[in-house]
Amino acid sequence: MDYDSDEERPMEEDYYTFLNVAKDASKDDINTAYRRLSRLYHPDKHVEINNKQKAELLFNKTKKAYEVLSDPHRRAIYDTLGVKGLETDGLELVQKTRTPAEIREDYERLAEERAERKKNQRTNPHGFVTININATDLFDNYKDELMDELDFDDSIFPNVEVSGMTFNQSVEFPLTSKNTCTMSGTLNTKNGNGSGDVSVSWRHLYSHKAWTEVEVAAGNGPALSFKGFRTLSKRFFWNGGAMFHLTPDSIRPGLSSTIAMQIDNHSVAYLTYQGGLRSLLSTSLVRDTEYSTLNIAMQVGLPHSFVMCSFIKKMISNEMKLKIVVKAGTFGGLLEYGVEKKVSKHSNLAASVSVGVPSGVKLKIRLTRANQVYSFPIHLCEEMLPAPIFYATIVPLVTYIIIKKGFVDPFVEKEKAKKAEKNNRNNRDKLLEKKREAQAAIDLMTAAYSRILDEEEAKKGLIIVKAIYGNVVTDGSNSNPNNFEDEVIEVTIPLQCLVKDSKLILHESPKSQLPGFFDITGKDKMLHIVYNYRQQPHEVTIKDNEVLRIPKTGHKLLIVT
Repeated sequence: MDYDSDEERPMEEDYYTFLNVAKDASKDDINTAYRRLSRLYHPDKHVEINNKQKAELLFNKTKKAYEVLSDPHRRAIYDTLGVKGLETDGLELVQKTRTPAEIREDYERLAEERAERKKNQRTNPHGFVTININATDLFDNYKDELMDELDFDDSIFPNVEVSGMTFNQSVEFPLTSKNTCTMSGTLNTKNGNGSGDVSVSWRHLYSHKAWTEVEVAAGNGPALSFKGFRTLSKRFFWNGGAMFHLTPDSIRPGLSSTIAMQIDNHSVAYLTYQGGLRSLLSTSLVRDTEYSTLNIAMQVGLPHSFVMCSFIKKMISNEMKLKIVVKAGTFGGLLEYGVEKKVSKHSNLAASVSVGVPSGVKLKIRLTRANQVYSFPIHLCEEMLPAPIFYATIVPLVTYIIIKKGFVDPFVEKEKAKKAEKNNRNNRDKLLEKKREAQAAIDLMTAAYSRILDEEEAKKGLIIVKAIYGNVVTDGSNSNPNNFEDEVIEVTIPLQCLVKDSKLILHESPKSQLPGFFDITGKDKMLHIVYNYRQQPHEVTIKDNEVLRIPKTGHKLLIVT
């Protein structure tokens, strides 16, 4: 379970079902349905204060449904987007639209504008924290031998120290839809020495094909840089920049340029040049698919040249990635393998082991939470020894399992239980509210029910003898129920009030939205009706979304004499 996920949206009101009209109902049909319900629910037709209050609630609901469906433009929005479309600011401007596609296009445009306004009202912080840990004293025994020879006092515990830290934080300030200002700062400490810098950049977006950026930085002397991006064609794009760094001793220029080519839908090739005090030329091929990512790269330059190949296997089912990297060059060589796991909606946890010459053995742990990244490189050994490789591989895995099983899973289960209880409580409250609304509708139908029943009996028309709705259990023939569970409600009065000219029509929609009905169970529901027509008994059972037209000859019961 992911307790970061959003809660489900409640079911929207179905205005068509409440008025009992078809999706393609004409304006006259909607007017007729509105007048019929108004005669039942208008507050002026009820004298008792209790009934008048019930009538106000149901009449307002009737009026709201009529106002939407009788207005062609609002009806088109409702048909395309539902109630959420009617609640969107600015949709009153789409009076000119005629098709669902045009309405959806306007809705999406307005949603983008809303998102843009929200973006302009807040910053977008990004943070990177790296803590380098030197734990080589755990496995490098030669230090102990050296201390014995020099007669040094040594602690019984290995010396594990923080050898360096890097903190980087940036904050974006959207100025307009095409201009963004970014402020960032970096602080580095290593072996007791520190440095840092702050920078301010301004990016202008010309279109989705091009942007430029100017950045001013201050730290070990001021620096000025220019960057840009440009789509050259359908398959080629370029980005690059120039930098001038003024130090106490000299001016250090820098130049970078990358051109990329889209080979196919999943593959991109890059060619990069970086110039300055040290120059290099690199090329890479990246193939990224739904199930894997392959990156092959080669670099030639100073101080090092190398070739590299990395492969990432994406485990879609459990949201996990397996990674392996092989790298060799003038610096030496290394093999890195690791795994990344999504632990919540906004958080990823990754661990990898790097084994190389002359770097030794390193364990890298990284936690990503939204736009914040926390990295912990741990240097275990300066040599390729079996022990640090084994412990770097096994200990993180065992630790993760212990923490997950001992702390995370119980916490998640507890949160899941709380959310389930909250949902059950909300569902109970909604059920009680719908039940009260259904009972209020039935109370207000009493007079109309008696009048319609007398009219139908006088002309030997359609008489609803009994109707139940809910978890109706049948013998498989879609009629003649042999058992009724407790999860049903009686809807005889509401259905009789829908009879007109000895006919009853229910349209293809959930019946729980009809006046006097409510959803007593989340299971599949059915409607069972026993009725008389021309003094002949009939019976029918239909599914919740099924169309119903009665009377029908096929519903007549055979009377055995």
